[in-house]
Formats: sequence, C-alpha cells, structure tokens
Amino acid sequence: MPILPVDRPRRNRKSQVIRDMVQETRLTAHDFIFPLFLIEGHSQRLEVKSMPGIYRYSADTVIDEVGRCVELGIKSFAPFPSISDSLKDRLARESANLDGLYLKTVADIKRQFPDVVIMTDVAMDPYSSDGHDGVVDVDTGEILNDASLEVLGQMALAQARAGADIIGPSDMMDGRVAWIRDVLDSNAFQHVSIMSYTAKYASAFYGPFRDALDSAPKKGDKKSYQMNPANRREALRELALDEAEGADMVMIKPALSYLDIIREVKDRTNLPVTAYNVSGEYAMIKAAALNGWMDGERTMMEVLLSIKRAGADAILTYFAKEAAEALRKG
Repeated sequence: MPILPVDRPRRNRKSQVIRDMVQETRLTAHDFIFPLFLIEGHSQRLEVKSMPGIYRYSADTVIDEVGRCVELGIKSFAPFPSISDSLKDRLARESANLDGLYLKTVADIKRQFPDVVIMTDVAMDPYSSDGHDGVVDVDTGEILNDASLEVLGQMALAQARAGADIIGPSDMMDGRVAWIRDVLDSNAFQHVSIMSYTAKYASAFYGPFRDALDSAPKKGDKKSYQMNPANRREALRELALDEAEGADMVMIKPALSYLDIIREVKDRTNLPVTAYNVSGEYAMIKAAALNGWMDGERTMMEVLLSIKRAGADAILTYFAKEAAEALRKG
C-alpha cells in the first residue's frame, strides 16, 4: 500500500475563509505612495501616452486628483515636475524657486490637505539643461559629485520650506544624505525625513517616466552614478552609507526586477524599506492588459503583493489609485 502524506498543506487552502485567515502578506491603501506629474498651465489633465491611465496635471487640477485619492485612502504622494526648457540651466536654479511650479504646488497641496504626506524629489534632472542628476563639467562631460551636493542641499531646503514631509534624494551622488541632513538640521528642519534612493539602478524601465517629464539626458547616460543592474553587494554598501549618514527610510528602484535586492536590504536594516514600482513596469502590464494578453487587475495585485512580500513597507506605484479602488471593492 502506498504511503500517504501526513503533512498536507492543502488543508490550509481548502476554502476562501481559511485562505484569508492564513494569508501572510496583505495590501492596504496605506502601503501606497502615488507619484504625480505636474505641468505648467491651467485646467490641464493630459494622459501620458506610454502610461495609459496616468496623467500630467496643472497645479489646479492636481488638487482635485489628490482629493479623489484621499477618498480612496491614499494619503502619501510623490510629485514630479515638468518645466519649460526656458527655466532650465546647468545649475538647476529653478529647483529652489518657491514661486515656481513645483514648490508652489507642494505648498498648495499641503495647505488644502494638511494631513497628507508629500515626498519630494531631490535631483537636478527636471531643472537641468543637461538632463542629468548632477552638475556636468562643461569641458569633460563628467558629473561633478561634490559640486552637485551644494545644489541638492539648497533644493532640499527649499522643498522643506514649501512643506515637504519627506525629502527623497534620487540623484545617487556620494555623500548626499549626510549633506542634506546637515542643511536641513542647520535650518531648523530636523523634523523633515529623508527617504534615500539607496539602490537606484541604471534601468531600462524608466523610459515612460522620462517621456512624461522630458527629462532624459541631453548627452551620455546615467551609468556613472546609477547602479549597475548586475550588482547585488553594492546595494548593501550603499545601505550602510545611508544608515550612517542619517537616512530615515531607504528605497530600492526599480522594484519588480529587483525583488532580491529588496529582500537583502530588508534583512539587513531596521529602517523602513520602500520600493519604486516604476513607469516601465506599469506600462508593460497596461500594454498586455489592453491587448487582452493578461488580466490587468489580477496581474497588478499580484505584482504589488510580490513587492510587499519581498520586504517593502511602502510602495511608490502608478497603480496606487487603481489598486486602492480594487481593494475597496474587495
């Protein structure tokens, strides 16, 4: 007589109630940070062609969008600006303009929704005439690390003055967390958090984002400062530096192709770990769903669950609004 199994894991899968009871990973709207694209103008709501369902908003219409998200339980937002080329220069001076599109909109959102959390982006590329995250040497084309810190510090300070709750340095310059922490603390912004892009890889998945903001480099690429996708241990070195420099939270970007890095980082830090489910990851699922190749909603929720299961405490995702609606429906 064949030996039948004694240990039967399927007993914990035999009904929906039991499956729900033993579920290890759960998503809620509180897990999501919703990226928002800002553009100049009035009454503007323009869809990003490479990101179906995602729009670029003028300062007035983004307020309505934040209100709709708050009703769904989304309370955290990460705005990104698209500004006119006429406002860009090699030192990204517009990034510290409190009357400019970005900082004025951040202040308006905080004034109308004081309880939401605004995470701002600290990187030069939206404001740089070179399209890079740091200062470019005019003679050699090299990205100048230490000169960039000066610009990033002033940018972070201006964002804190506009009402940012969390500063998100996404530039990958060496030493920028310590520099920004010192600038913030020296100006009585000790309460403003830093969510460092600890491991931001030089990824092919950023294409739709650069379309939305017209922020691609004018020359060269970002491989001298963003990480090599082949490297794992390097992320842990970056983690150790960010912890030592005073980061309050750390982030892995992208998320879906870097679930192993999320888990490695989660296992080695007591800081909250976040992950950025980036534009290309969003666009792939949307394209497949629109072609009828996959169930878009099921795939979306499976991807978000996988990111959280890997160890992310919070997820920046363009699916935030859609996923919150799906969770509300049950």
